[in-house]
Amino acid sequence: MTGTAHDPAAPTLAEDLLLLLFDRRHGVFHGEGVPLFHVLAGAVLVDLAVQDRVRVAAASSWRGRPVTAVGDEPPADELLRPAWERAARKPVDVQQLIVETGPVLRPATVDRLVERGHLRTERRTVLGLLPVTALADGGTPRRAELVAGVRAALVDGAEPDARTAALAGLLSASGSLPALHREIPWSGAVHDRGRALQDADWGAAEAAEAVRRSVVAVLVTTAVTAAAVAPDR
Repeated sequence: MTGTAHDPAAPTLAEDLLLLLFDRRHGVFHGEGVPLFHVLAGAVLVDLAVQDRVRVAAASSWRGRPVTAVGDEPPADELLRPAWERAARKPVDVQQLIVETGPVLRPATVDRLVERGHLRTERRTVLGLLPVTALADGGTPRRAELVAGVRAALVDGAEPDARTAALAGLLSASGSLPALHREIPWSGAVHDRGRALQDADWGAAEAAEAVRRSVVAVLVTTAVTAAAVAPDR
């Protein structure tokens, strides 16, 4: 996974993360609001870091931890491009980049999930009068496959591949893992395993040190930024 260009036809980490956070019973996303914006931005930066399209400074300075774009051409995927272009204009602190790019990601990522058929929109009425557009499960096997992979890593102790490890680390950083208890039983061991993956302890999963360092910086910043605006749980 390290250093490979992203295939625009393949799902981004942000897509898979948002699909995992979808509550099929209520048609909403766990962590909805500003925390969700920050976690999606973190997913985009992890994707870019794993592809070696951005690098995060090894240590903090008075400017924070600057993110620098790698390469001359922007990513082909439209979900990944804005964050890369922002860093390409001028290195920017990772937390600032998360805050800046997060708000536009939710609608764009939802649209992508609907296009792929993983979610669908349906018209409903509130109080029998007000028409609203709601989200519902699209009936594809994608979400179940993602849940199974993350559950195996967090509950069963299976060695995850780099992508599953990144998703589990992002879920841990989001603070929403307990909300997925019906599908990924919550426990102290799951908390600890999630934190280990949040620290990019990916075992046999391939990750160069510079990539691992960038991923850790993004996940730690995502966790801190999301927690700062999350309601009390």
